[in-house]
Amino acid sequence: MTSPPAAPAVPPRARTVGHRLLRDRGFVIGASIVLVMAAVAVAAPLLARAAGQDPNTYHDALLDSARGGVPLGRFGGISAEHWLGVEPGTGRDLFARVVYGARVSLGVAISATVLQVVIGVVVGVAAGLGGRFVDAVLSRLVDLVLSVPSLVLAISLLAIVPPSWPRPALLAVVIAVLGWGGTARISRGETLSLRTRDYVAAARVSGSGPWRVARREILPGLAPPVLTYAALILPTNMIIEAGLSFLGVGVRPPTPSWGQMLSTATTWFRADPMYVAIPGVLLFLTLLAFVLAATGLRRVLDPRQREVLR
Repeated sequence: MTSPPAAPAVPPRARTVGHRLLRDRGFVIGASIVLVMAAVAVAAPLLARAAGQDPNTYHDALLDSARGGVPLGRFGGISAEHWLGVEPGTGRDLFARVVYGARVSLGVAISATVLQVVIGVVVGVAAGLGGRFVDAVLSRLVDLVLSVPSLVLAISLLAIVPPSWPRPALLAVVIAVLGWGGTARISRGETLSLRTRDYVAAARVSGSGPWRVARREILPGLAPPVLTYAALILPTNMIIEAGLSFLGVGVRPPTPSWGQMLSTATTWFRADPMYVAIPGVLLFLTLLAFVLAATGLRRVLDPRQREVLR
């Protein structure tokens, strides 16, 4: 009796990026927290409706007017109706403002990161594939962007913009325009390395133009380092948004943002510590999760870091 034919050999799953990511405990923990926070941001209206609250509705009856507007009850007025208590001075539901604030904080950080990557990759690839003159001009432009004190310039720009402009979108654009230099420098260096590869030379010999070479040959090779860098700058952009909102030039009331809430909470620290603790802990936890996920992604995508997983 003949034995059945052997099944074809399956490549080890450890060689796949997905399996290596799942083996990285830090990445799994960080990515799980990030996914939860992203789900909260996307489902903010549903969560606020489930709690029966609105982020902009005042509840004056829940405040102690004799103490300057401190929430009645313990722990900032936490109750069955207000899961995280209410905001001092206004009585707005803190749970509703926190979940809507997650939408603003994460949305600004992600939008700014995407814009940074797009601008940086376009400039970096153009510099790497262009001639000496194009490379020299774009490289000096990148040096200029990197040398500008971005925080000071961002504060100046945001301070003179009319209040009627949409602040979250404006924040994302300002952060991206002032912060794409690092992505461009990485993209240029990788492009200069990739353009010497045999398959790129073969594509040029076959008649492919610069755009086709960049799209078909260069961009796939740029994906690992650019994705890794983007994962690292995303939490930085979140800190910048929180810092600008904390300083009063970012997101402004009544639009909720974790940074804007922390700015308001500083005047209530002694009277209502929960108002500081809740957005502060959530911001710290989200930033830590992004750092863990980015570090794990770097270990997997960077060949020099792969020995760490063995």
